[in-house]
Amino acid sequence: MLKDGAGITLAMLSIARGFAFVYTQSKPIFGLPQSFNWIGQGYIGPIPVIVLIMIFCLAIAHIVLSKTCFGRYIYAIGSNEEVAKLCGINVARVKFIVYVISGVLSSLGGVVLASRLATGQPAAASGYELNAIAAVVLGGTSLSGGKGGIGKTIIGIMTIGVINNGLSLLRISSYWQSITMGLIIMIAVILDKINTRKK
Repeated sequence: MLKDGAGITLAMLSIARGFAFVYTQSKPIFGLPQSFNWIGQGYIGPIPVIVLIMIFCLAIAHIVLSKTCFGRYIYAIGSNEEVAKLCGINVARVKFIVYVISGVLSSLGGVVLASRLATGQPAAASGYELNAIAAVVLGGTSLSGGKGGIGKTIIGIMTIGVINNGLSLLRISSYWQSITMGLIIMIAVILDKINTRKK
């Protein structure tokens, strides 16, 4: 589903980021209430709230993708949109719902990040989209669609986390970290194309 929506997604990213800078005049927002900051900094027992949020979202996503008709529709559309239409799937409706879910989860991520930092930074998550793509493709999701899963994506997320932390501990510049993410995505895309051609 990335293949035909990537252009619109990237355009909306640029528009939304631009509006964020205009609205805030590129200034950080301070003085957020402690009740809000608790989302990113608080604990329920020994477990951080953000970990519980992550587990909840991943569990729901796994159930939807693997146990529901809607999840099967998503895989079918990603694999072959035209065949999905011929099978009676309302492709436009499913894609619309997927984009809405993506937007809601992105908003949730923004809330968690702002509460974690205790400030609203217009450029705080700049470049995180590359980390997200890298984690997904490392987890085995095909950029051409129809293949992937939450379990393997979790492995991809952990791998990216280890790589980023390792580079930071080695005091390697953030610029090189961006280059590393780009190379990971490039290699994953090439390997995916090779595997697709073999099949």
